[in-house]
Amino acid sequence: MAKRDYYEVLGVAKGASADEIKKGFRTKAKELHPDRNADNPNAEAQFKEANEAYDVLKAPDKKAAYDRYGHAAFEGGMGGGGGRPGGGMGGGGHGDFGSAFSDVFDDLFGDFMGQRGGGGGGRRAARGADLRFNLSITLEDAFAGMQKSISVPTSVQCDDCSGSGAEGGAEPTTCPTCSGMGKVRAQQGFFTVERTCPTCSGMGQIVKNPCKTCRGAGRTKKERTLSVNIPAGVETGTRIRLSGEGEAGMRGGPAGDLYIFIEVAEHELFDRDGPNLFCRVPVSMSTAALGGNIEVPTIDGGRGRVQIPSGSQSGRQMRLRGKGMPPLRGGGVGDMIIELAVETPVNLTSRQKELLKEFEDLSSENNPESSSFFSNVKSFWDSMKG
Repeated sequence: MAKRDYYEVLGVAKGASADEIKKGFRTKAKELHPDRNADNPNAEAQFKEANEAYDVLKAPDKKAAYDRYGHAAFEGGMGGGGGRPGGGMGGGGHGDFGSAFSDVFDDLFGDFMGQRGGGGGGRRAARGADLRFNLSITLEDAFAGMQKSISVPTSVQCDDCSGSGAEGGAEPTTCPTCSGMGKVRAQQGFFTVERTCPTCSGMGQIVKNPCKTCRGAGRTKKERTLSVNIPAGVETGTRIRLSGEGEAGMRGGPAGDLYIFIEVAEHELFDRDGPNLFCRVPVSMSTAALGGNIEVPTIDGGRGRVQIPSGSQSGRQMRLRGKGMPPLRGGGVGDMIIELAVETPVNLTSRQKELLKEFEDLSSENNPESSSFFSNVKSFWDSMKG
């Protein structure tokens, strides 16, 4: 049976670029993999066919010969059934699958262990982990900003070995198992499987004489005290990043970062909504009715005077401009919103009750909202009777 055109096998056009050919093979390899096609008896043969096509078209010299002579370039006197002119592919013309699939494996997982496949060396030193620290502050602190000292338990570079992990600060040596790659490959049937090197745990280096203090890790546990600048205007959820203040890296690797998450505690007087502050202020019934001035606190520790209009009701709001929170990321200073809560007197004396009763008898025309409400109630009841 005549062989199919290699470009057709990979589903790409003649003259396709190297990237297009690789992409075509990756698609076919996933589509035809025998493990995914248990019910297709032809899947393995088609899988090998795609591998054979890719083995030829991926190499510039083989591709040039195939473009010029077709399959004849690798048959008889043109190559003796090999994968390139003058040489054999072996395996009955099915190609070196391990080599072909390894190229795709490197492309898919080339950043595994921190570098591209086929490079010269694995991870020499691992970066330290990032740390999180939750910091609770008061609303006053968030308003003014502050310098805060915090104690963070972390890993720091070992002083005795200067972070190398080796006794006396000696340099680690290249791992003999993986030759410094940090990973090893093993052929399993059609597949080339890549694993972390068991000898060096992916570091690419080993320490022959580990440091007695850090036991070869290059770092030790310690509690550090740091000074943190909390800018004015922060709110709950604000994140502050301190670069390089996280855990020290393994064997001299770079340190991670420290992330400080701010939580602003609730305040007994003020509620916050972004840049604005809300303050609920109780006022007497007489002040709400007659009007007057009241004094209210502000977040900076000062005092503000507010004019209460006569006839004010509970829920009425007044604004003190510029008395809210400062901006964290641009914008203007917020405002302070005063919300009135008209307070009903309790524990009245007999005389106070008499005066209120007299006041009530004289003020039936002075409660428009009540009059309107009960008028609607009467209309509602009358309609229900009808």
